[in-house]
Amino acid sequence: MKHGRSIPLATAILTLLLFVGGTAGPAWAIRPDEVLANPVLEARARAIGSELRCLVCQNESIDDSDADLAHDLRLLVRQRLLAGDSDEQVKQYMVSRYGTYVLLKPPFNLDTVFLWLGPLGFLVCAAGAAAVFYRRSALLPQEATQFSADEKRRLAALTGEDSTKTGGT
Repeated sequence: MKHGRSIPLATAILTLLLFVGGTAGPAWAIRPDEVLANPVLEARARAIGSELRCLVCQNESIDDSDADLAHDLRLLVRQRLLAGDSDEQVKQYMVSRYGTYVLLKPPFNLDTVFLWLGPLGFLVCAAGAAAVFYRRSALLPQEATQFSADEKRRLAALTGEDSTKTGGT
């Protein structure tokens, strides 16, 4: 009896492990050949990599992406750190090569004002359109639909009611 119960339990545990292992993919994006021997530099590289956008995946950092370009960018970050660049210098180098789009959190400036204020603008426009729509519909006269005598007779014939009861002639 115990053996029969352990099979569904083992299946559930195996399924859970496969699911959790499948969602942990981005943690394995950094390849062993990329890891720096100096743990301090490696921690800095990971911190910088988490702030840079993968230009292929677009909504992932280069540390989370498995794309070849993300691999190249991670190597470039590590090369710049080994050359003695500060974290800010590495980010500025990447921005000079790829533009502010490479930053996951771009700065608020004239180039990115639409990126930052665009969603708010769309929300304001949508709220304004909704207000105009409801305001106009409230101003329209609400007329009750009156049927003509012919329409009342046809309706009575279709429903099987007596047209004299419905007020028709």
